Amino acid sequence: MPLRIQRDVTEIEGILNHILNINSPPVARCRLLSTGFGPSHMLNISEDIIGHKECLGCGNCIDICPILARESSRRNKTMQRTSMALESLVGEDCDQCDSCILVCPQVDTTIKNYIVSHRMLEVMSRLEQRIGDEDEPDLDLFVEEAIS
Repeated sequence: MPLRIQRDVTEIEGILNHILNINSPPVARCRLLSTGFGPSHMLNISEDIIGHKECLGCGNCIDICPILARESSRRNKTMQRTSMALESLVGEDCDQCDSCILVCPQVDTTIKNYIVSHRMLEVMSRLEQRIGDEDEPDLDLFVEEAIS
């Protein structure tokens, strides 16, 4: 749920960029960063989870991950649909596309806005450079399927 009053992202910009530059799915770390970022950041659900830092297990990050879309056999390793499962399934193979952050309901809107306005151009250019790379044949097929 978005905060009514957005916080100044410069307060956490250093640590946020450090998290986003780690070659691993960043959604779990951004979710934990969000829990301390705003006192009114919580989901409207019937169950009282105030103060909890656990992943809800909604599976949005698992569903959006391009690595798992290209290599669906990785999903067979676990039935869990948590951010930590994503991290173990993808590991260092992460494309660093930040899609998992954008779909997570527990990541603060301020962090999502920062990613869209400051990092998306960099992400898209990095992925564009990998298209046509002989070591990334699955990425080419994935792009061709997405276009058609």
